[in-house]
Amino acid sequence: MSYRVPYADTDQMGVVYYANYLVYFERSRNEILRELNYPYTRFEAEGLILPVVQAHCDYRKPARYDDLLDFHGWFEMGGKTRVRACCEIRRGEELLAEGYTIHACLSAETMRPVRLPNVFG
Repeated sequence: MSYRVPYADTDQMGVVYYANYLVYFERSRNEILRELNYPYTRFEAEGLILPVVQAHCDYRKPARYDDLLDFHGWFEMGGKTRVRACCEIRRGEELLAEGYTIHACLSAETMRPVRLPNVFG
């Protein structure tokens, strides 16, 4: 997915504020789920939640206001109840940041781990 950086995403130095990359990861993750025909609202309707239990980001180069960014994401299985959502943020071919979030699949009612739906393979 493509995203044009607004002023609101930048800090006093004129670069994308570091925490916004995790927001970009979330946008990427949500779009992948939509493409898989399993949007997050479907998880909720099935009584499941996917809280983040770990997040990691390597910052390579800064993004700035009005840059057109591309978010590239994919999922990797982390067992029966966990999934890793990987993401790369690029400006054209240039890698700006890469990282992942790890999510546990929990029952919204009991807050206990449950098996992930087959959507992830």
